[in-house]
Amino acid sequence: MAGIYIHIPFCKKACHYCDFHFSTSPQYKDQMLNALRSEIILRKNYLDKEKIETIYFGGGTPSLMSADELQILIGQITDQFDVLSDAEISLEANPDDLNPQYVREIKGTLINRFSIGVQSFFEEDLKWMNRAHTASEAQSAIKRVQDAGFENITADLIYGFPLLSNEKWEFNIQQLIEYHVPHISSYSITVEPKTALAAFINKGKQPIMDEGQSASQFLMLIDHLTESGFEHYEISNFAKPGMHSRHNSNYWDGVNYLGIGPSAHSFNGKSRQWNISNNSKYIDGIELKKIPAETEILSTENKINEYIMTSLRTSKGMNLKSIKENFGSDYSNEIYNGLEPFLEKEWININEQLVTLTREGKLFADHIASELFLSAN
Repeated sequence: MAGIYIHIPFCKKACHYCDFHFSTSPQYKDQMLNALRSEIILRKNYLDKEKIETIYFGGGTPSLMSADELQILIGQITDQFDVLSDAEISLEANPDDLNPQYVREIKGTLINRFSIGVQSFFEEDLKWMNRAHTASEAQSAIKRVQDAGFENITADLIYGFPLLSNEKWEFNIQQLIEYHVPHISSYSITVEPKTALAAFINKGKQPIMDEGQSASQFLMLIDHLTESGFEHYEISNFAKPGMHSRHNSNYWDGVNYLGIGPSAHSFNGKSRQWNISNNSKYIDGIELKKIPAETEILSTENKINEYIMTSLRTSKGMNLKSIKENFGSDYSNEIYNGLEPFLEKEWININEQLVTLTREGKLFADHIASELFLSAN
């Protein structure tokens, strides 16, 4: 099984914290659609005829594409790949795009899952982020999608920024619970270089983000959602039983995937590839029937480090026995020997060669993984 990701590189506005590749100009939209269709054909052999289990439209803002345009891309994929009849097909959408007509039109496509970028239910927070939607649009978008018959829905929330008190944060979480949203993805705000937020902080117009606030609100999130019946199956993701994201779960499980579009990444178990993050250069390359991408051949250490990073983020954990069977005992022993400091701090549990993070350990997931990374010989 494999997955396909399609990057739609257009947005109405630039969120102050976002460092994903996008353009606020729709200048190349028609050319981009044609280029995406062409790349799908050019890359038809990348996944070596594996069946496609998931398709994910990300961005950018994929909901800026019409339902007809999205269905054209889905049709191109089904023409070139063997897509399962029950494939999960997800669309990232901003609440302001989910008007009644658009939701009806999406219902006529093969899209069966919505990822709604709520971020907050407070107007001042959305303005601080420079989001395009309002708090009331976030509320109505969820209900509108549900009324249209979509049950497989996830919503995003952001925490750890100055305006977000613990009371407001608890309200945001509770709103999604009361709206019966079965999957919630939540992220601490990060200050990425070259973003507006980074510039504001450097100029003293915004305070530095408070790591203590972020940690406290992350633990609040865990406790509130698990007490409400959600499974914390990945650091940033919570779902009611049976509602895990199949597409993202495959990333963490090391399943192969193909990325279509500018800045999109691909992985086939042997190498990693990433397309150029420039719309016009991407289109020019595809028109010449060349994939404008860079490729990295993965060493054994690369593969193991990738597994360490992704597996520790999940409730399944990191399996030392699997590392031994796939790569050899020297590697598994080296990793095991590096676990002692985290056992002493009670950040991890080890049970029959399976390493999982504790509640507090989840605060340090990236640090733990990086300390366990293997260096090339």
